[in-house]
Amino acid sequence: MNALVTGMTVAALVPLFSVVLMLLWRGGRKLSLAVFTELPPAPLEQGGGFGNAIVGTLVVVGLAVIVSVPIGLLTAIYLAQTEESRTAEVVRFSTKILTGFPSILAGVFAYGAIVLLTGGYSALAGAVALTILMLPTIILTSEDAIRMVPARMRDAAVGMGATRLQLIWMVLLPTAVPGILTGVMLAVARAAGETAPLLFTALFSNYWLWSHGRVQLMQPTASLAVLVYNFASMPFQNQVELAWAAALVLVLLVLSANIIGQSLSSRQIQD
Repeated sequence: MNALVTGMTVAALVPLFSVVLMLLWRGGRKLSLAVFTELPPAPLEQGGGFGNAIVGTLVVVGLAVIVSVPIGLLTAIYLAQTEESRTAEVVRFSTKILTGFPSILAGVFAYGAIVLLTGGYSALAGAVALTILMLPTIILTSEDAIRMVPARMRDAAVGMGATRLQLIWMVLLPTAVPGILTGVMLAVARAAGETAPLLFTALFSNYWLWSHGRVQLMQPTASLAVLVYNFASMPFQNQVELAWAAALVLVLLVLSANIIGQSLSSRQIQD
């Protein structure tokens, strides 16, 4: 039985390690300081990099975090602290449906709600699409983290005369922080690797996100996922090699976010 379990575990890990090894082999040799600081090259042009795509990814995902974390946390508090009601059940059921929501539909929604109304692709539109995808993970994991706070801590706070707001702010949230951060990191890992929503919203740009000392959030924005999508199908060797390198960087970012999330989750369980 143990041999069977070990064999199935190894079989499950083979695809992951195969992808990572392939990326290290094909993309690792292209990595240099230049690829992190230079702009994407034109066809037939040598050199270049994807520094703007890294910055664009961080900005778009960062905006999505700024929007999704407060909304997700407030929703999680409502679900965890409210007596079972039809409204709470509807919110929880809708959130679970959004968990399996096709990412391209989030992009289509943001396209109609932001791109068409503002008249152009932008980092802001991309952030809206990623926010939709991040919210379910943040809400559900945060709700579970809050519910895992020991009842004795709640009772002690109430016994000392704490109000409902004080209970939430001074007891529940500090205790549930590792679980909440786990949800945020897992949501970031998912959002950072999305391509379809950004094709409908942020599109792509061969230039830096800032101009004249200002960050242009209402302009098309480069991202690692879209750069890989664009360059991987190009007939030019230099751009294909950059696609492999960008894919390696993207996978490392996503794996790092997942590892941090899992370590935070383990920490909460031990506590």
